[in-house]
Amino acid sequence: MRIMGLDYGDKTVGVAISDELLLTAQPVETIQRERPAKLRKTFARIEELIGTYEVDRIVLGLPKRMDNQEGERCERTREFGDQLAKRTGIEIIYQDERLTTKEADAVLNEGGVRKENRKEYIDKLAASLILQGYLDILAK
Repeated sequence: MRIMGLDYGDKTVGVAISDELLLTAQPVETIQRERPAKLRKTFARIEELIGTYEVDRIVLGLPKRMDNQEGERCERTREFGDQLAKRTGIEIIYQDERLTTKEADAVLNEGGVRKENRKEYIDKLAASLILQGYLDILAK
């Protein structure tokens, strides 16, 4: 079984998957969302990926503020996680995601990806950083 990592946002959801040994996270795709209030297609694609990769847990990035407080974005993320858990029956684990998008941007910059092309990769890379953080905790 594998673990899925998600970076949930209003416009996109970055997706990453662990290897079967639960050692590494790989970026898979970025799901484009048509409208923030509409989640049906987003859930359907996540469910497809769950089946394809035989996922038994989902790690969902929780966008806490720098002072460790949870604001409106955390509330929306938890609502998304609750709905996803009801639809799939899969456990949702929340992982602090502070600065993962900035870290992903820095990785892409160091890799020579042009600024105008980073949007294509940043969310799925952020999802892999969220998931890798969780996998590193498991390994301890």
